[in-house]
Amino acid sequence: MDEVPRMQPPVDDMPSVSVAVLQLDPDLPLPRYTHLGDAGADLYAAATAEIPPGGRAVVPTGVAIELPPGYVGLIHPRSGLAAKLGVTVLNAPGTVDAGYRGEIMVILVNHDPASVAHITRGDRIAQLVVQRVERAEFHRVEVLGETARGAGRHGSTGGHAGLLG
Repeated sequence: MDEVPRMQPPVDDMPSVSVAVLQLDPDLPLPRYTHLGDAGADLYAAATAEIPPGGRAVVPTGVAIELPPGYVGLIHPRSGLAAKLGVTVLNAPGTVDAGYRGEIMVILVNHDPASVAHITRGDRIAQLVVQRVERAEFHRVEVLGETARGAGRHGSTGGHAGLLG
């Protein structure tokens, strides 16, 4: 029987796009990927925040970016913060448009029912995913094409046995 490889080879030939970064806080690292092949580059807290249960905080990252036209920056939560503290990005994914030149701010929410979440300056608080985007041309129609799903709304495709009983 052939042995199944346990690790994928490093991905070092991924396509890339040049993104200019204005480092507003020179003591923090620029956005960076932790591992080869990662989709999201880590963003760091430029300030300390105490987020009460059910509360939220707008946390600066100490960076502003210049995305080329046709690209968007999407701010995604970090799974470790969500799993360990109940903290996630409130408007996930947050959108950084190519024309925005201000500091990237991350809106964090604490879903833990009892514990205050302590965010320390320098903590990795979110991930920035840079993607190419298409510009849609919207046009009015009288009828939409038919599909198997049709107009089925939230939960119409099933998949959650716990909701049935």
